[in-house]
Amino acid sequence: MPGETQDILHSRRLRRSAPLTLAGYDRFRHVVNADGALPAPIKGLFVAVAAIVKRYEDMAQRELARAKEIGLSLDHANAGVVALCSSRGEGAALAFQAMVDEVYGPDDQPMPEPAERKVADGEARENFLKYFGEMPPSLGALVDDVPLAADAYYLMREGTLGGSAIGAKHAELLLVTVLAADYNALVSVHAAGALRAGASRAELYEAILCAVPVAGLSGWVAAYNAIDAAERSAGSGR
Repeated sequence: MPGETQDILHSRRLRRSAPLTLAGYDRFRHVVNADGALPAPIKGLFVAVAAIVKRYEDMAQRELARAKEIGLSLDHANAGVVALCSSRGEGAALAFQAMVDEVYGPDDQPMPEPAERKVADGEARENFLKYFGEMPPSLGALVDDVPLAADAYYLMREGTLGGSAIGAKHAELLLVTVLAADYNALVSVHAAGALRAGASRAELYEAILCAVPVAGLSGWVAAYNAIDAAERSAGSGR
């Protein structure tokens, strides 16, 4: 019916004009939709978050609803809001929060008091060095010249990677999906973080493939090439 939200596999036009394209896409969807190296509900979350980033609201809601149906918990859905707050800012986080409210129901719990977390002198610097192995110039500038912002960056990173319900490995992989959907070379940073957090290559590759529904085949190619280039550079000592 006109206006009905449906996936591309049910497109009459493409079934007539591009059967091979749909046959291939159906196989990609099987990788994303079925349990594999990663659980299907987690992969549904990854697709939904990436769809919000690309501003495909109907698709994001459809994917989140499907993930809920196959077992994605509310706490895990909320991890998408956390990741977006750090990686894409307040607007994207609020858009996904509204979608979580639509799919799971509104949050009617009492408003908690704001958390207070002190950051010791040198704590942010130490964290950056431990994670990255060396100080990235962008973060070194904050540490040296805007230390309050360095502390803020540190707290948001820690909240995203270590403080959400899905755990560090899946949080890193969620950011891999988001960056792959944007064809962003920084995907290599979180790919390395995911591997350090215990992800297998198969899990990493499935997370990248979760970007294909929202970014096409280039999502896989660009992400793989960025990761491969970073690993080659690290292996050569550069």
